[in-house]
Amino acid sequence: MLRKLLIAAALALLVTAAAASAAGKRHGATVQLSVATTELMPGVTYAREVDMTAAGPVVLDVVTAPKPDGTVYSLAPVLAYGSLGRTAKLTTMEKHLDAGATTVGLDGDYVRGRGGPNGILVQGGALENQPNVGRTSLGIAADGTLQAAQVSFLGTWQSSAGQRQLSLNTRGGRFTLYTRAYGRSTPPEPGAVAEAVFSSFPPAQAGQGLTGTVSTITLAGGTPIPPGGAVLVARGADYATQLETEAPVGRPVTVRLTLTPDWSGLASAIGGGPLLVRNGMAVFSNGETFRPGFLQSRSARGAVGQLADGRIVLVTVEATTPAYSVGLSTYDLARELVKLGAVTAVGLGSGPQAGMAFDGSLLTQPAAGSERRIADALVLSYTGVYAEPVAPVLSPDGDGVGDTEALSYRLVRPATVTATLNGPDGATVPLETGAEPVGVHTFVWDGTLASVPQPEGAWTFTVTATDDRSVTTTAQRTFSLDDTLGSLTVSAGVRRATAQFVLSRSADVVVRVERRNGVAVAVFHLPQLVAGAHRVRWNRRIGVGRAPKGRYLMRVDATSTIGTSSLVASFTLS
Repeated sequence: MLRKLLIAAALALLVTAAAASAAGKRHGATVQLSVATTELMPGVTYAREVDMTAAGPVVLDVVTAPKPDGTVYSLAPVLAYGSLGRTAKLTTMEKHLDAGATTVGLDGDYVRGRGGPNGILVQGGALENQPNVGRTSLGIAADGTLQAAQVSFLGTWQSSAGQRQLSLNTRGGRFTLYTRAYGRSTPPEPGAVAEAVFSSFPPAQAGQGLTGTVSTITLAGGTPIPPGGAVLVARGADYATQLETEAPVGRPVTVRLTLTPDWSGLASAIGGGPLLVRNGMAVFSNGETFRPGFLQSRSARGAVGQLADGRIVLVTVEATTPAYSVGLSTYDLARELVKLGAVTAVGLGSGPQAGMAFDGSLLTQPAAGSERRIADALVLSYTGVYAEPVAPVLSPDGDGVGDTEALSYRLVRPATVTATLNGPDGATVPLETGAEPVGVHTFVWDGTLASVPQPEGAWTFTVTATDDRSVTTTAQRTFSLDDTLGSLTVSAGVRRATAQFVLSRSADVVVRVERRNGVAVAVFHLPQLVAGAHRVRWNRRIGVGRAPKGRYLMRVDATSTIGTSSLVASFTLS
């Protein structure tokens, strides 16, 4: 239901598709077919844009959010099931977070062969995966500032005989330090290995000396990694002997993890690439280790950027079919980010894994037809009060459509709450006041107060909550109390599709037939229709051609003295 409401809200068109598409093809230009914005949560908006290019339509999904403050809004990577070796769907990751926050996010780093992220991962200041030096990494400072750089890594451990180089949470090299972020145990490995187990070990913060005391030495591999501990693995007979000799049980060992440039103070970091925007300019090539064909091809892609005022933009370009969206190259995506005002931007995972989701529901159409599993995600979290989307029109006319309005808000922390409805001419309907627990709180309103019908017009559902941190947030949703438009039905046959609806008063009506991507294929303007039943027929024509088979939407907007009310119905042409 949530996704349907969001997509429906994002389909208000600016021009008809047929004329715009023809003009774009004649002149080789990009023509904007539709763009609309809806609020996901307080301060966070979602815009869905459809552009017609010479190559075909392009669908862009853009989330704009306040600069993360670490209190109400935070931006950080999320690891699939909390482990480097696992993958999960983006929607699954968000659902695992919904008890503590309302979230919107997109795919993170590219997936490595064994399932983990390809580059850097920092969570809560702890380095959990080392960077891919050939690609741009994205750092997130505690104040919400984004940093982009190609970051190198050097890990060492101090033995009784000197420093030894190590890798972090990855197989390869002579020595590897495995933290609990890797998983529950070290990987089984062929050949001679020795493993020094630290039952207690500091979080793996870069730029600091991390000291733990060896509690056990094992020689088998596949050793459990203690919660709050770590395991130092040596490979090969000579290095296994060296570890046993230089780090025996009871010996303190100091590890140092160094990032260049120095990102030791960053709260979070995630891998990805390439760099897309530097100092407000689109970057064509940054010399990163991507195949030219990968960068230049039209594909589904994800990206994150920061505007000059500190706000964050999360962007996904979709690529499913030539009729829906053809995708973009990395440079074309960079240009789109510059248009949005980004001064810094970095690409994230591309191809079938690219996608965007809100509150556990996809906002994008999966490039591969179904949602793919990813290693990590970049997620914006909001911990204030959240008001669920509402139906745009309450129409209590007894026709069985929109006769009541469901109003819900969600708390992720206990709070003192005030919830009200405010309408025309100062009309107020109190809903709730007092201390409320974590969870979803719902009201159903029929347009009356003490059985007295309330005035038609614009109404606002407002919830203000002060939580257990003494942080106050407010969420609002608006809708219309309007019985002008009712009973929309659509019947589709071989030759035509017919919309039938009822007006309770005179209104100017616009009927649009839309494709799934929001592009209008037919528009009917019907001024000053009188009250009563009406019928609009579409003959399946698009320009000089015939509409192909498939799913469509019929949208009816009626503007009266009360305001504008809308109804949408889906139908299928066979």
